[in-house]
Amino acid sequence: MVGQSWPVWTAILSLVFYYLWRKKVMGAGLSGVGLPPGPRGLPILGSLLLLGKNPHHDLHRLAQKYGPIMHLRLGLVPVIVISSPEAAELFLKTHDLIFASRPPLEALWYMTWKQRTLSFSPYGTYWRNVRKMCLLELLSAHKIKSFEGMRREEVGMMVESLRAAALKGTAVDITSKVSALSRNMSCLMVLGKKYMDEEFDEKGFQAVIQEGMQLTATPNLGDYIPYVRALDLQRLKKRMKAVRKAFDSFFEKIIDEHVQNPKREGDTKDFVDVVLGFLGSEETEYRIDRTHIKAIILDMLVASMDTSTTAIDWTMSELLRNPRVMQKLQQELEKVVGLDRPVEESDLENLHYLDMVIKESLRLYPVLPLLLPREALEGCIIDGFHIPRKSRVIVNAYAIGRDPSAWPNPEMFWPERFEGSDVDVQGHNFQLIPFGSGRRSCPGLQLGLTVMKFVLAQLSHSFKWELPEGMQPEDLDMTEQFGLTTPRAEHLLAIPSYRLKTC
Repeated sequence: MVGQSWPVWTAILSLVFYYLWRKKVMGAGLSGVGLPPGPRGLPILGSLLLLGKNPHHDLHRLAQKYGPIMHLRLGLVPVIVISSPEAAELFLKTHDLIFASRPPLEALWYMTWKQRTLSFSPYGTYWRNVRKMCLLELLSAHKIKSFEGMRREEVGMMVESLRAAALKGTAVDITSKVSALSRNMSCLMVLGKKYMDEEFDEKGFQAVIQEGMQLTATPNLGDYIPYVRALDLQRLKKRMKAVRKAFDSFFEKIIDEHVQNPKREGDTKDFVDVVLGFLGSEETEYRIDRTHIKAIILDMLVASMDTSTTAIDWTMSELLRNPRVMQKLQQELEKVVGLDRPVEESDLENLHYLDMVIKESLRLYPVLPLLLPREALEGCIIDGFHIPRKSRVIVNAYAIGRDPSAWPNPEMFWPERFEGSDVDVQGHNFQLIPFGSGRRSCPGLQLGLTVMKFVLAQLSHSFKWELPEGMQPEDLDMTEQFGLTTPRAEHLLAIPSYRLKTC
């Protein structure tokens, strides 16, 4: 009898816990002010079932019904979704400090050594010190400039491999080429040398990183309904642990290599060399151990590899879909650079149409369409709504980039919309925030833009491109693969033909 009745009692107790929790957390919290509008949701599950394989699309659609500041409940977690430039400014500028932290996520707890990365660590002293260290030792203008020769050499090698393919008239996998380039450049900056896929893990760099991205973005019942976390109903824990094991063994090897072969005086130091210099030191504000170092290395690699590949891939896709834009960009390159030499990074500041193309691409395809989630450090009132303490804040950059009040004909790829405009991607203009804004904006913005501009300029300048097998521009598959970043679902293939003058 007891065995037959336990599911009933479990359901009753779950409902009791839910309504007690709702009364405590979700009710009118400050002077009777209510929550923002949003879907009512189911008991326990809330609105989890409303999110499909592309949550940024689903949240965009819901915001069109409920408004730019929308509340929904995912499991037992109150979530505030921001979908307009005006709302983004309130949360990311006016009240930035309140929303400067990150929520705890099970995937990150396992895969990033208890959320010790710069991107996902909670707001506080540790985050401030790591951010300062990364900005000074890898992401400063001086450091970015110091790696210019390396970028020129690596991009040059990619161009030569494409030139060889052009002689054969065969299609090349642009996605794979750019991915390998990003991996090599990131490894050289952070680790000091290039590593082959088989040196990392049998699955390879990109596959493991993509797996980690997808696990981080997957709605995890354990995050939203803590009572069921131990049950691992979605069988995610095994995958999380496998990703952590792959990262852990590789980074331990990297650290050991650097410890056993220290750089001599006058040698150029990579990021791992610099960080190891702080290990165990009592004379520095950076109190870190090997676990912190592994988390920081992971952050720097993933942030520079996956995001650059995704952004370049989407932009090249739109250039292939819009021959008029490609032609106009190539005309600018001919005028600024000429056809007798490749592009140099010093040319980039004069490529104004390229800037417009990149802005338009980032508007339509922000690399992180939901940015990174934030957590409210305290309850507050914003725009007449109560925002509960510890509520999760999601900024839908995808929806903001398609807001018709900010962007006429928002679905059209039209770089000329930025002509004469002072809108940039630095986080000051809230209608275009692919890198976020405020304290938790992307610290690698300048490095990412430099790589993106240089690679795109070189690909567009050195080659004419045709789609394979008689494919028309409008036939190009633009399906997304949602994750923490949102790359193309299918690799981009095209046929290059070399267009520079040969000696």
